[in-house]
Amino acid sequence: MNVVSQSYLLRERHAELQKQIDSEYQRPIPDDVHLHELKREKLRLKDQLSKVDS
Repeated sequence: MNVVSQSYLLRERHAELQKQIDSEYQRPIPDDVHLHELKREKLRLKDQLSKVDS
């Protein structure tokens, strides 16, 4: 997989996680554990993205 397509896939997954986080916050009682997992995954993707882009 080339760098451009890998970067694109990581950005897509990052945006998808943000949508899931936003959706979780809209719930009457957000699940803190689930939010923490989503945010951790999003941060991991951000780190991978910075490695790919550099």
